[in-house]
Amino acid sequence: MSSIMKSGRRLDEDPVTKDGAEITKVKTLADLGKIAGVTAGTVSRALAGSELVNKRTRERILALAHEHGFQLNQIASKLRSKRTGMIGVVIPLGHERNQHISDPFFMTLLGHLADEITERGYSIVLERAIPEEKPDWLDRICGSGMVDGVILIGQSNQFATIERIAETYRPLVAWGSYQEGQLHCAVGTDNRAGGEIAARRLLAGGATRLAFLGETTGVEIAERFAGVKDVADEVGASLVHLPCHMSFELMTGELESLLAQHDGDFDGIIAASDLIAMTALKVLYGLGKRVPEDVQVIGYDDLPLAAQTMPPLTTIHQDISGGAREIVQRLQSAIAGRDVASLVMAPKLIERETTRGLA
Repeated sequence: MSSIMKSGRRLDEDPVTKDGAEITKVKTLADLGKIAGVTAGTVSRALAGSELVNKRTRERILALAHEHGFQLNQIASKLRSKRTGMIGVVIPLGHERNQHISDPFFMTLLGHLADEITERGYSIVLERAIPEEKPDWLDRICGSGMVDGVILIGQSNQFATIERIAETYRPLVAWGSYQEGQLHCAVGTDNRAGGEIAARRLLAGGATRLAFLGETTGVEIAERFAGVKDVADEVGASLVHLPCHMSFELMTGELESLLAQHDGDFDGIIAASDLIAMTALKVLYGLGKRVPEDVQVIGYDDLPLAAQTMPPLTTIHQDISGGAREIVQRLQSAIAGRDVASLVMAPKLIERETTRGLA
């Protein structure tokens, strides 16, 4: 039995209605564009939030899409554009496999990166890489086809690996140090200058025997130590290097042993990170040392927690939020095929109460 047709629709089909009135079924961008009186391309850009479409038109198209229950087929759109909409964020731990993503520095930078990435319409793939276990850690994620670009939180001791990948994979940006002539884009602080600032501040406050706390196998911390050593050598101050792990569980016991063993060898401490500095404050208190009267302490990073210690921690400030913004902007440009340059930001001394007044 044939069905009776009316206006191109079979009467035995359920009509699409709203408030009792029949409305058009919207299945494609062209359908929605016809209703809105614009092209399918304009609809696509409006639904993607593109500023190429004026705000009033975008809002009207979004309202019509909502009214008609239309959702852009994201999978098909990404296949056409050859984009995944995903950004890989990788924390390489070649220098310190015991460090965790929950490390306060990682969490602070990761939080700012996540805000910047998601505000640009991307999603995040997060990975903690142990190069010792998987030497091809960076090859795998860059060659997976799962992400549009990769952000590295730190360079660890993997500078050569990162440079090798950057020869052929361009949408790659690292938080870290810049060396003259390097291929990969890096955004970070002048760590050597930060070490110099910290050392000069302790000496200006009356310290004469310096100690640097932290393992220097990672390039960033090695540069901080180099800056401290430059100043110590320049003025003839004594300097002892006390290596310790970056993970809180291991560094506490190490610092208890090291600071007790070297008691009397230092009256000023430069820590490679705020977390090490905070742990040192606790250990010094247990040893009966007064801060800053007996020992002055300077951290590195200026994490939000640094202002909450007792006494509040003097530290070297890195612009973590601004750095995250610059990283994502550069990565987005690299994804679009544009050349991007590294950025070296200036460190800044944040005076609190773990250093003495200037001598």
